[in-house]
Amino acid sequence: MTPAIRLRHPYLDHPGPLPFAHRGGAADGLENTAFAFRRAVGLGYRYLETDVHATSDGALVAFHDATLDRVTDSRGAIAALPWRAVRRSRVAGREPLPLFEELLEEFPEARWNVDLKAEGALEPLLALLRRTDAWDRVCVGSFSEARVARAQRLAGGRMASSLGTRGWPDCVCAPTGAGAAAGPAAGRGGAAQRGSRPGPRAAVRDPRRRPSSCAPRTHWACRSMSGRSTMPIGWKRCWTSAWTAS
Repeated sequence: MTPAIRLRHPYLDHPGPLPFAHRGGAADGLENTAFAFRRAVGLGYRYLETDVHATSDGALVAFHDATLDRVTDSRGAIAALPWRAVRRSRVAGREPLPLFEELLEEFPEARWNVDLKAEGALEPLLALLRRTDAWDRVCVGSFSEARVARAQRLAGGRMASSLGTRGWPDCVCAPTGAGAAAGPAAGRGGAAQRGSRPGPRAAVRDPRRRPSSCAPRTHWACRSMSGRSTMPIGWKRCWTSAWTAS
C-alpha cells in the first residue's frame, strides 16, 4: 500500500510563493544577527532563513560559516570553541552572534528555514525543536541529504525538511497556469528554484523516483533589502522544499 501523502505541512501556511529573508538580509555585512532579522520582520517578512553550528559545549549558534574569521572580529572554528568564547564575537565588530533559541523566542510569529551546516548541530537542533515544540515553525535543510534524512528519522515525521543537492535533479520545472496551479504539485509541500529573475514556476518531481511524501512548492529568498520598501532589491531563487515523511 502506498503511504498517504500529507498534503500540507503547517509550515507552509502562506498563500502563494514564500518570500524569505536570506540570513535576515546579508548585503550590509550584518548577516544572521538579531538586528538583521528585526529589520526583515519590520519590512513584513514572516519567513526567515538562517544557518546553525554547534559550539564545543553544544550551544546552537545562528551562523553561516564553520569559522568566525570572515564576518566577525574573532577567529577560530565554532565547533572547537565553547559558547562563552563564541559569544564575545561581534559580526562586523558590532552585533553579537545569536543562539537560534533566542531567535525563536524573539520572533514567535516567524517561520525559519534552517540550514544544518554540520553534523554536530543535528542533535542540538532536534533537542531544541522538541523542547520548544517548534516543529511547525522550522524547515530543516542541508547540502547533505543524508544529514536531512537522519534528522527526519529522528524527528519521527513531524519536521518539514528540504531536498538536497541529489534530490533536485529529479525535478522538472515548468511554467504554471491556472490549470497547472491546481495540479498535483499545488499546495502539498514547498520548493524554490535558482534562476535569473522572478516568475511563476511549478517544480514537479519525477514520479518514477519521487518519494510519496514529497510535493514541491515555490518560494523565494532574498539576500538584501531596502529600508524604504518591502520589496527586496536582491532576489535569489534557492532550491529548498518543505515536505514531511508520512
